[in-house]
Amino acid sequence: MADGRNDEFLGLFAQEAEQRLSDLAAQLLALEEAGNDAELVASIFREAHTLKGAAAVVGLDAFSRVAHAIEDLLEQLRSGGRMATPALIDGVLAAVDGLAAMLPAAIAGDDCSAAGTALEGPLRALLTSDAVADAAAVADAVPEAMEHRDGALLPPEPTEQRESTESTEQTSPPPSSPSRAPADAEAVRVPLGRLDDLIRLVGESAAAHLRVGRMISQRLEVDPSTIDEVRELSLLLNDLQERAMRARMVPVMTITDMLHRAVRDVARVTGKEVRWDVRGEDTELDRGVLQQLSDPLLHLVRNAVDHGIEPPDVREAAGKPPQATVRFHAMQLGSEVILTVTDDGRGIDVDRVREEAARAGDDTSGLTDEEMAYLVFRSGMSTAAFVSDISGRGVGLDVVRSNVEAVRGRVEIRTEPGAGTEFRVIVPITLAVLPCLLVEAGGQRHAIPMHSIVLAQDTDAETRAEGHPIVWVGSQAVPLANLGGVLGLPPDDHGPSIVVAGLTRQYAFRVGALVGQRDVVVKGLSRLLPRLGVVAGASVEPDGSIVLVLDVAGLIDRARNTRRGSSALPGRTSDTPAIVRAKVLVVDDALTVRELQRSILERGGYEVLTASDGVEAMAILAESPVDLVLTDVEMPRMDGFALTEAIRAHPARGNVPVLILTSRSSEADRQRGLEAGADGYIVKSAFNEAALLSAVQRLLGR
Repeated sequence: MADGRNDEFLGLFAQEAEQRLSDLAAQLLALEEAGNDAELVASIFREAHTLKGAAAVVGLDAFSRVAHAIEDLLEQLRSGGRMATPALIDGVLAAVDGLAAMLPAAIAGDDCSAAGTALEGPLRALLTSDAVADAAAVADAVPEAMEHRDGALLPPEPTEQRESTESTEQTSPPPSSPSRAPADAEAVRVPLGRLDDLIRLVGESAAAHLRVGRMISQRLEVDPSTIDEVRELSLLLNDLQERAMRARMVPVMTITDMLHRAVRDVARVTGKEVRWDVRGEDTELDRGVLQQLSDPLLHLVRNAVDHGIEPPDVREAAGKPPQATVRFHAMQLGSEVILTVTDDGRGIDVDRVREEAARAGDDTSGLTDEEMAYLVFRSGMSTAAFVSDISGRGVGLDVVRSNVEAVRGRVEIRTEPGAGTEFRVIVPITLAVLPCLLVEAGGQRHAIPMHSIVLAQDTDAETRAEGHPIVWVGSQAVPLANLGGVLGLPPDDHGPSIVVAGLTRQYAFRVGALVGQRDVVVKGLSRLLPRLGVVAGASVEPDGSIVLVLDVAGLIDRARNTRRGSSALPGRTSDTPAIVRAKVLVVDDALTVRELQRSILERGGYEVLTASDGVEAMAILAESPVDLVLTDVEMPRMDGFALTEAIRAHPARGNVPVLILTSRSSEADRQRGLEAGADGYIVKSAFNEAALLSAVQRLLGR
């Protein structure tokens, strides 16, 4: 061990240093965008100064010397002696990366003097120069312990001790804080294993409670819901389950700095001007789900800059501003979280995708342009003109597809040539407890996650097209398979059907019966069992039986593999009468919500128009009659209540159904919507795809 080490406080220093290094990197990125902001420079200087002093106190001299060199550079900024040039930011960021790489070894007692000297020397040279070469020398000196993930310098993974714990935050940082990571003095570090045990026990308690209720009903012939103590226990268990699940939630902001850094680094390497915009970063998601999504989101933002964004001169020639925008937006809608990565670049070249698919021997003649865009998720598919260390190997978006499917999510793409692309990742908030639809198929009960269900029809609605069974969803023909047969069980000859959405397409399955909807505590299968592509997990029923939770993507793949003929969706046969598509106007000032609703409704077979507020909606209604209006409440210029009243007051549009979808959940707001003349009112926190389509169908009388 190095002399002067204070082992008693090393653990505390490690936690503090990890947080301060993260804050330093985030603030440096903010400084590059803001210029020489005096308050921000002062905050960065304080972080480096504190790091230097704390490292010296615990005897980590090499760490302290590098922090001291960073502090001297920042002092030049603070005194006005130099500007925050990109070269300077490059050098300091590389030094911060180097300290992050040194930290585990330094805490373990390894001799880090050589690594410290290698970092300190170029930093000292940078003190007297703005040269890019000096900044590059700092990056070259980053120790080998630093991980280069996909070409972007990122902090190393936490040590095993830190990886096993996380902070449970009581409050968020004040708005004035430049730090992007939540921190609070009241935070308690809890081993993740304990949280997992807690959630498991809560789930088992809920299952035991259901078994007790079943026993009361069978043996005493009494409805458990009529017993006050049983009802009270149910409420307490539901509250406990919700709070236990919240304990595993972390805000999306814990990964936004990593994404920002990746955008910045790729833009610097490719010579592009890119503005980073993030919204909804306080949206919370299960830690395990967010961790699984970090690599896919990293691929998406890097792909947006490298593939989507044009060079500044090309943008100007096309009439665009030279600086592009990459936007990351997170929001919760019902039991799902939607994460979008949007760029205003060139859009996906569908013709190039078609060429690459043809070169690979695929028949794409039956695919629409929208379906072609989803081929970018296939392994080996790349539209890059050349292969570089940033992208172009055709593996990045394949990782996105596989990782999103692993957390039972889906990806949607919207692209417009010359205008940009949006990738929308939709995942359940948590994988431990999932709202599921219980169905019977082949004489057995199964659970299907609700976030994958587009429509459940309680009637046998099969027709045939091109010799294959289908069901109609609006004007869209969706292939139909027998769920029992797909699972290797006796097929159900008659029964209701459910329509589910996979990564790129919809599929319908006939089942024996719809049992009902409830939250399911999902448990993973033993590793001793072979991997089952159609099974996502299992749960225990109140009677002790096991119900399998099905994986929708796996179901669709198996159904398609057993289906003869073209893999494209069957079209309408010549003797099938054309169906007039109902037209819906979606009104919401949030682009992500607007486009999500458009996507859901178009998949449901509707023609969709969109408006960003009530004034724009009224202008559209004057030009194009619609069959239904779906509107938010809080919007600029004219809100949803005023829009509803204006529609009702118009003699030609007074009978158009209006459905309000809003985050305002109070009874007063519901009453206000009713008084304005709305025909339906859905709260966004209770939103799901099936509920929206069902409400629209009811209001349209279909």
